[in-house]
Amino acid sequence: MKATGVVRRIDDLGRIVIPKEIRKTLRIKEGDPLEIFTDTDGKVILKKYSPIGELSEFATGYAETLSKTTGHIAYITDKDSVIAISGGSKKEFLDQSLSKELEKVMDNKVVYTSKENNEVSLPITQNDNNSRKYNSQVIYPIIADGDVIGSVILLSKEPKTKMGETELKVVQSAAGFLSKQMEI
Repeated sequence: MKATGVVRRIDDLGRIVIPKEIRKTLRIKEGDPLEIFTDTDGKVILKKYSPIGELSEFATGYAETLSKTTGHIAYITDKDSVIAISGGSKKEFLDQSLSKELEKVMDNKVVYTSKENNEVSLPITQNDNNSRKYNSQVIYPIIADGDVIGSVILLSKEPKTKMGETELKVVQSAAGFLSKQMEI
């Protein structure tokens, strides 16, 4: 555990303020759910809660099916990181923080499709530079109870590949299915 040197007191309602610098570093926004753990040493641990992260095994299998069915690279993300990938580099992307551009697409609840090969590819993780890695992409947000909880992404590195209605319907179905799993 990393010491920050910051001390906070608990108020009369049992609340504690997480310093702004720490919230910014850990990308914790107002309204984000946090899990609370304790360990045997008496430490209290706060962890950003990912509802779709609970389905990571299921999401991995789903990403594999999407990749095999479409022949494209398939990603499933929560709001902060890639939780499942198939057809691409797991080491490069799995558990990596999402790019600001992808977060914006998800926050706006929009579907992103690059149909033409002349468009710049949207970076998936913060480690992506803006170089053109993918020839086409389709990104569909996963929405449960009105809130975005992640996204389903198909990517292609193949030249002259275009994401069309079929790919859009596939990611839409996957996002809808994962959303329903969260409501159960």
